[in-house]
Amino acid sequence: MPDITSSELKQRQQAGETPTIIDVREPWEFEESRIDGSQNIPLGTLPTKLDDLEDLKDQEVIVHCKSGGRSASAKAFLTQQGFTNVRNLEGGITAYQQ
Repeated sequence: MPDITSSELKQRQQAGETPTIIDVREPWEFEESRIDGSQNIPLGTLPTKLDDLEDLKDQEVIVHCKSGGRSASAKAFLTQQGFTNVRNLEGGITAYQQ
């Protein structure tokens, strides 16, 4: 699945869409800044949250971190676990906030 740009995500949100967004940063980073509607599941805890995410296996899931590195790992992990539509937010929240 191709990654998503911050401008594409913002356009979709402005159009009223509410995609599933998972922030894989640490809780303290999530407290400092977040994308509206996102849920915080730190990368290190992702394997323990798979049961909670089971219903999302065939739905679009957007993952992000600060700049894209951790979320690229999250995308690869979720894809290996059978998730079919995982997209990484290019440039992470840093790009989204510009």
